[in-house]
Amino acid sequence: MTKLNALRRFFLPCFHHTRTAPTPPPATSAAARKKRLSTSLRDDLDDDKKNPETPHQDNQESSASSSPNTPAVAAYAPPRSSRTMVIGTIFGHRRGGHVWFSIQQDRLATKPTLLLELSIPTSTLIQEMQCGLVRIALEVNATGAAESDLSRCHLHSVPVWTLFCNGRKLGFAARRKATQQIRMMFKTMQSITVGAGVIPCGLGSGSEEIMYMRANYECIVGSADSESFHLINPDQGPGQELSVFLMRTK
Repeated sequence: MTKLNALRRFFLPCFHHTRTAPTPPPATSAAARKKRLSTSLRDDLDDDKKNPETPHQDNQESSASSSPNTPAVAAYAPPRSSRTMVIGTIFGHRRGGHVWFSIQQDRLATKPTLLLELSIPTSTLIQEMQCGLVRIALEVNATGAAESDLSRCHLHSVPVWTLFCNGRKLGFAARRKATQQIRMMFKTMQSITVGAGVIPCGLGSGSEEIMYMRANYECIVGSADSESFHLINPDQGPGQELSVFLMRTK
């Protein structure tokens, strides 16, 4: 029996898995667990403090990766418009005359860079200006093979324009050369940059008077086919709004 019992004790563990009681984890107090948790959180916070620029670096890397495409996009961007300051003068005979519009780069120059005769009567323009808003649009259609030269020339060299005033078609505008009388008028107004009034035209008591309005204009060149002039009111105050647009369609 003693041998049988000895053999049983030796072979039984080989055929049956003995269940051993799991060893309990080392006893740790709640304070120690809190301390370990707080330590791990502090480590995360410390890592964030050590690398505060990580998102920015990622953004910089992404922008740097896209930077090679930037010149290609800029190459197809439309050209920016140019802005300059010019002197514009609207004048015309006081009675039964038509409106003239001129542009000068220098008030001392007696030859304007642009001189147009509009088919608008002076009295009609005065009525439009009483509303405080005047938009004069000059358009030219340069389509067709016969008008190829018209499509390539400078806007100031276009001979005839279709005239619109505040959305209404009011005839035409023609490019003119400054006559001796007009040059004498500009010479009389050399000391005037901004102002309006009446000046005599010609000699003698029966000479007709010319009304004028002279001011600074902002010239905006959008492209080779578009240009505009915008009246600048003195002292940036509210006043007359007047704009002249030159547009060529192809």
